[in-house]
Amino acid sequence: MPARHFDRSRLRAVRRAAEIYQAAVGEALGVSDSAVASWENGSQTPDPEKLPALARALGRDVDELFPRSGPPDLTDLRCDAGYYQYETAALIGTKSAGPVAAAERGERRLKDKYVPSLATAYGVGQEELRRAEARSIAKAQGVQADEPSPPETRRAPDLGAPPESLAQKITLLLDSSYPDPQGPPSDAEMADAVNDRAGMQVITEEGFRDLRTGVTETAPPAVLDALAAVVGASRMYFEPDEAVAAQVYEGLQLLAAAKRGAVGRVRARGLGARGLSPKAMALVNELVAELEEKETDTGK
Repeated sequence: MPARHFDRSRLRAVRRAAEIYQAAVGEALGVSDSAVASWENGSQTPDPEKLPALARALGRDVDELFPRSGPPDLTDLRCDAGYYQYETAALIGTKSAGPVAAAERGERRLKDKYVPSLATAYGVGQEELRRAEARSIAKAQGVQADEPSPPETRRAPDLGAPPESLAQKITLLLDSSYPDPQGPPSDAEMADAVNDRAGMQVITEEGFRDLRTGVTETAPPAVLDALAAVVGASRMYFEPDEAVAAQVYEGLQLLAAAKRGAVGRVRARGLGARGLSPKAMALVNELVAELEEKETDTGK
């Protein structure tokens, strides 16, 4: 994610306009006046953790003086709160900053027990902290983090190539199964639904979130069996066989189109250049007929 933009010329201009000496700025930040001079002449750059205090010393808002394009990730939140990474151990009550360091690198999600205290220290809500965490994970994976779409503009996905990873398959399942304006259920709701279907606790909210975001790449059969049942998909969808995955994927395409009112068109052409196999086409025809019957019964 984009770090805050530091402009040495703007820093010098703002300080001079406020008639504040370099020594006074240095004293406010606990650094020497020569350090402040080095920031202004470009020989050094202040640590991002010091930018909020630097803005306060000059009587400016940090977003105004050191703007950042785009939403923050975990590292950005920490720096905005003025904490160095090693200081986070005390914030979450651990011997080292390992949990926070791993989360900032996108390697491992924060345990739920660390979130409240860290969010309080950073001055943000817990949901905002989790969203920043998701951006850190996306950054590590080299992908763009998804931001929630406004309810009035959310639509069923425009499906491209068949998904490959388990995270991609789960995302496609959720988007295809819940195209309504409110979107798919939360991770906690999905975990509860999977556990209810399995008849026992087979996954936690954090565990489901890790599967959905790609932090965890595999899942026990019991989890996949229950998940497939919850969203009404074939268990074959999760198998590594590419041909099987492609068949189920095309079935999902048809069902997503059906929920958008395009059943007839997709059903008639069989989807894609190759189309579905006769057996798979028979299956999805049965599913579509059942869907149409339910819509008729409910008056939709």
